[in-house]
Amino acid sequence: MPHIRPVSDLRNNFADISRVVHETAEPVFLTKNGYGDMVVMSMEAYERKMFESEVYFKLKEAELEAKTTDKRYSHKEVFDELRVKLSDRMESDNV
Repeated sequence: MPHIRPVSDLRNNFADISRVVHETAEPVFLTKNGYGDMVVMSMEAYERKMFESEVYFKLKEAELEAKTTDKRYSHKEVFDELRVKLSDRMESDNV
């Protein structure tokens, strides 16, 4: 069940809202004059949502590419390329 509170609770009950977003890892929806106004969430929940969104976007991108091309990559091709990129990055980080 979503947590819905009036925006005034942000000022009057900040500690309680902070506790809720951290304990539940869910957002709190704030209303103003009975209408949705903003969302408050913990940094961890926000970062998780951003990561999930990025992963979803990359999967959709890959799905579109798969539909528009016949090129397929083997497991070996993918991991060989990843190893080269990781090796290059590690070398550049050590310089």
